[in-house]
Amino acid sequence: MLESKMKWRYNQIEDHKSSLLENTDQSPLMKQLFIQRGLTTNEEVQRFLSPQIEDLHQPFLLKDMEKAVQRVHKAIQNEEKILVFGDYDADGVSSTVVMLKALTELGAKCDFYIPNRFTEGYGPNETAFRTASEQGYNVIITVDTGITSVHEADIANELGMDLIITDHHEPQTNIPECFAIIHPKCSPDYPFKELAGVGVALKFAEAILGYFPVQLLSYAAIGTIADLVPLFDENRVIAYYGLEELRTTTDVGLKALIQVCQLEDLDEQSIGFSIGPRLNAVGRLQDADLAVELLLMEDMESAIEIANEINKINDERKKVVQRIVSEADQIVKSKPERRIIVVSNEGWNQGVLGIVASHLVRKYDRPAIVLSTQPELGVVKGSARSIPAFDLFEGCMRMRDLFTHFGGHSQAAGMTLPIENVDKLEFQLDNILNNELAEEDLKQELEISGQLSLEHITLELIRDISKLAPFGMKNPKPVFQIKEIPADIKRIGSQKNHLKMQFRTSSTRMDAIGFGWGDVYNQIAPQTPIKIAGELSINEWNGNQTAQLMIQDMKIDEWQLFDFRGKRRENIIPHFEEDAIIVSNQTKNMVSEVSQVSYNKDIISDYNKCQTVYIDELPKHLDDLKYVINYFQPKKIVACYEVESSNYLFAFPSREDFVWFYALIKKQGPFHMHTYLDSLRKHKGWNDDKINFMSEVFSDLGFVKIENGKITALDNPLKKDLSESTVYQSREQQSEIEKQLYYSNYEDLRKWFMECMDYLENPREEATHGI
Repeated sequence: MLESKMKWRYNQIEDHKSSLLENTDQSPLMKQLFIQRGLTTNEEVQRFLSPQIEDLHQPFLLKDMEKAVQRVHKAIQNEEKILVFGDYDADGVSSTVVMLKALTELGAKCDFYIPNRFTEGYGPNETAFRTASEQGYNVIITVDTGITSVHEADIANELGMDLIITDHHEPQTNIPECFAIIHPKCSPDYPFKELAGVGVALKFAEAILGYFPVQLLSYAAIGTIADLVPLFDENRVIAYYGLEELRTTTDVGLKALIQVCQLEDLDEQSIGFSIGPRLNAVGRLQDADLAVELLLMEDMESAIEIANEINKINDERKKVVQRIVSEADQIVKSKPERRIIVVSNEGWNQGVLGIVASHLVRKYDRPAIVLSTQPELGVVKGSARSIPAFDLFEGCMRMRDLFTHFGGHSQAAGMTLPIENVDKLEFQLDNILNNELAEEDLKQELEISGQLSLEHITLELIRDISKLAPFGMKNPKPVFQIKEIPADIKRIGSQKNHLKMQFRTSSTRMDAIGFGWGDVYNQIAPQTPIKIAGELSINEWNGNQTAQLMIQDMKIDEWQLFDFRGKRRENIIPHFEEDAIIVSNQTKNMVSEVSQVSYNKDIISDYNKCQTVYIDELPKHLDDLKYVINYFQPKKIVACYEVESSNYLFAFPSREDFVWFYALIKKQGPFHMHTYLDSLRKHKGWNDDKINFMSEVFSDLGFVKIENGKITALDNPLKKDLSESTVYQSREQQSEIEKQLYYSNYEDLRKWFMECMDYLENPREEATHGI
């Protein structure tokens, strides 16, 4: 048995929906995937597979758009200065670039401002607005920020500046009083509410330009994908066509960034794992201005130089994250009983605490709060991430009085609180988690789109699935479950920390790759059916294309047999587990942390069931071992016994050997055994073991008497068959036990244990609508 790391949830289709899309030429699996995405008509499917620019909604459906456009046009006409006020993440940077490029095309006098994360914090601030006023700016356009800036809007009004807020974050009860607010959630007539900040900026750019700016879609795609907004409706159109633009871009800054990232086949993962993190890294460690400057550059040589500098900043960001994660790990391990992770330290970089919290959530399956201590101010500031089963925002709002600042949503939050409140926060959240969540709730959830057999996994199927791209929030890349016995399994990578399995049928071959799964190699026994959940992809090597499965999780429901027969004990001890029992003929001090028991039914009955049974010595009787297996009902059986003096390999004397030797004893009369050993070895080729065995059988049957090494034939013994001797029977029995349990191949040994496991029922498979 091998437990999954996550809680698997099978995406089942309701019965009344299973008959939908019957009149399409799509495969049953593709129909299933469409329905899972809420696509229930042929028109919806076609629009999803082939999105069109024309599918985008009109920008003037957004409230205040008309007046905002007129104000910008007036500012351009009157040569008023316009300040674009952005944010320091990838969405904020790309929003800033979209707005600047649109304004510049119209000849506006414009510049940008992004606050410093460390000295100013998030969003507009009074100081920045007053400085802008002093510098002669008449209009401020916020992008990806501003919807909560009530005070700053009042300052803009006081200073005589017109503030146009474009944002997508959650509006609060109090809305800023300003010249215009362009926000889908503040626009009752706008059909789609889930635009990223850059999506809103793109709408504004389209409105002020008077045409749809296809040339800005690549930036819009970066912000949309990096900000993890749902990739459906307008966001799918933006991401779909933005990626197309990005693949053929002539924009110098983008080309430099793509080159430094060493990207070739650009897709949503290129943004999510390469471009987005680099743009984010700048604002995490310093001013985000450098990222904006790169994307505005027109000289390739200078752009490459800045892109390389950003790449170094990202490398530094990784090192900072790694160091903090390592330090946080030590704190977490010191409090293993806690269900909430609260870690704090002086000097931790505030810009990466959200990333660190995400690392800890993935590793420990617990909500995590990571705080940077500022003793001189008497406060801690930080970020939090949660698990799906726990609403972090709601939980923290129950103790709102502990915070001086708090904001966020169910899965993420930012906070500031006095140092003395940290322990209270940890204690109260831990109580909530202990009282309201079961152990199973702590596991992260993995959605399974369906179950596939190996024969159904083809390159054509994978190509069909790829038509659902770009993947992201609300349109995740499908995860499928297979249940197969690996033909081969090995650890790969320089550190042997990755796993590669190969599955084969007569017509199909597929590899499954698990990055970071090398540690389970020793937990998978041969010939074991494994359930693997993963994403399908095509691997290309030397011009050959093959299907592969990228492992997300795995589990083994069946019992397993691990074969360590004849191995040195020091090679086995590292594999011992706590919930285990060691079985031998006599208890001995092998591993102090593991219970040990002998083949004694009375003693065994004092122990509870356990997951793993280590068989350290062969039993005297096969039934003894059968009893052990039936009593403990283990999920893992580890055969780790040795045979030092084999009965099975012992050359059993023939009947003629016994007759000849008995005749010799009668003929010679009483004699000491050692006087004839050399002679018997030379003339008969017998070893000492064989001679002693025959002597013990004769003695056991009452044919001879052995006393002080002297053997004497007894007069008129009762006639008995050799098989009546308990010595003979015992050796024959041990030989059979060795043959069955020690010298058998793995398959036969597993079959024997399988017969012992007849109490086990085959686990019931979940009913799903898969293939």
